[in-house]
Amino acid sequence: MRRRRSTLPLPRYTLHKQLKTGWAYFFNVPSWARERGCPLQNEPLGADYDRAVQRVERILLPAFDSWRTGGEDATSVVGVVVGTLDWMFHEYRRTWSQKTAKRLQALSPGQCRVHETGIKMICEYLLQDGRRLGTRRVSSINTAFVDDLFGKLLFKEVKGRKVERRTTVNHAMKTARTAWNTVSRANPNAFPSKNPFEKMGLQSNSRETPHATFAELAAFRTKAIEMGYASLATGALIGWELLQREAHMFVRFVAEHYRPPSRPNHVYVINYKTSTGSWEPLFNAKGKPLYPVLMAELDAIKALRPTGGLMLRRDGSSLPWFGKGEMLTQVQRISKKVIIAAGLRSELTFTSFGRHGGTTEASTSGLTETQLMQKGQWSSTAAMAHYLHDDDEAKQDAQMKRIKRRAKLAKQAAVK
Repeated sequence: MRRRRSTLPLPRYTLHKQLKTGWAYFFNVPSWARERGCPLQNEPLGADYDRAVQRVERILLPAFDSWRTGGEDATSVVGVVVGTLDWMFHEYRRTWSQKTAKRLQALSPGQCRVHETGIKMICEYLLQDGRRLGTRRVSSINTAFVDDLFGKLLFKEVKGRKVERRTTVNHAMKTARTAWNTVSRANPNAFPSKNPFEKMGLQSNSRETPHATFAELAAFRTKAIEMGYASLATGALIGWELLQREAHMFVRFVAEHYRPPSRPNHVYVINYKTSTGSWEPLFNAKGKPLYPVLMAELDAIKALRPTGGLMLRRDGSSLPWFGKGEMLTQVQRISKKVIIAAGLRSELTFTSFGRHGGTTEASTSGLTETQLMQKGQWSSTAAMAHYLHDDDEAKQDAQMKRIKRRAKLAKQAAVK
């Protein structure tokens, strides 16, 4: 059978493919862009030529060109109607690669992915008249409409039943809130004075991240080394001791951060998410190592990095642990293999051994709230609370303190 050719012109990166159900259009992000971390995804466009072309020319290509030029392109707004939600999010995307008053550096690929998911969820929502919500003007959006939209997006039908996706919808509303505030400052006349995405009272029902005990950390490290993944063992200990996020230790932690000539007794704990970082002392006032096991491992790793670069790389390779878009899929996949091989709880992940487990142990050990916030570089107690988990030891210690106080008071009363 001869291949059917489309005589109609197609935009860049748009394909016309034959499926079992017929012919359809697809937007295909070029491989070179995917390798460089382009946040856009390949997207099916349906069988309708006009709708496919409009989607590509008005939304996808402007977004792609904005990413490609770092937000500096002057013509990407062509096809996006100024004053609409599509336009608002397009303008917001242009700021992602820039430093702003509230942000000292560009957004990470992971943050961009979260925003793109929320933008697509909102803009692709179909109104009763069949139009996309993205075509609606921002001046027509009010709090009542946003509350109603939240309710309609909250549930998704999966195999005939409704499944709640609260966390995803919450992120979408937060993306819209930030986009509105950001773009309205430069275009005050295009927006109402009140941001309808603010003060929504968003609640989260996310399950608690399982946290590991120190004994489980030791078992994981032993098995990881045995299986040939020493870098994962070191990474888990970094997260536990320094309360560092896994993305930062595998993507941002370089040789210059560990005992550089200018600070031979410190390690720089980077916090890319909040554009901050701090130099953590490696020795106490008497010169005794504070992290003897971790320091021995990091000293050995740095000796293998004479020209600098990433500290933690795949074992037996110079390749980084992260993939395109700085995703740590391999870290989680192999960590799960190690967890199973070590006979540990199946609900544990690599994250359980790092910031979550380490923070819980630090709290149980008696660190004050201020010390914890400084150690973990949290900007608020609310943010820190996400990493503090119920722990029997802490509850037992708290009750023992109450019992001791009662005994002390009883003894004082008896003396009187």
